Amino acid sequence: MKKLILIRHARAEDPAPEISDFERSLTLKGKTISRLMARKLIDIEKSPDIIISSAAFRALETAFIFAEEFGIDPGTVKINSTLYYKMNFNYLTEVLSDTRAENNIVMLFGHNPSITEIANRLCTKGCDIIPKCGIVCISFKINKWSEISQGTGEIEYYLKPEKAL
Repeated sequence: MKKLILIRHARAEDPAPEISDFERSLTLKGKTISRLMARKLIDIEKSPDIIISSAAFRALETAFIFAEEFGIDPGTVKINSTLYYKMNFNYLTEVLSDTRAENNIVMLFGHNPSITEIANRLCTKGCDIIPKCGIVCISFKINKWSEISQGTGEIEYYLKPEKAL
């Protein structure tokens, strides 16, 4: 059994002409919500085997906060710059097929609309639009990550920030 935990980055600063979208940071509220959601996740899930994050600063900040709360060295977070530019179902299957079979729980941080679209394609039953810092855990009855295909996952849980406060 494998678990993919999809997490959308938390609330970021509003776009500004002097800073690129890629460089936008989390707001103070976004950082607070990230910490609360990580603690909520710790109550129901054991530590992930691997954390993968988009290289966009707001996604990385969210991933680092979750890693810290789980007691994981943020330096071990795998940064994938393509998740910002090219995240889709086909690319996700490429990323996961490179993941070692002994890694049973993968936590992936990214952006909408990609995260929601991927969750909907992976599951037999779709999910609502994933809000900022929303968490969807999808489980698969497979032995290797390369066996993932469309419609083979089941949503184990779906956590929304407003339910964590």
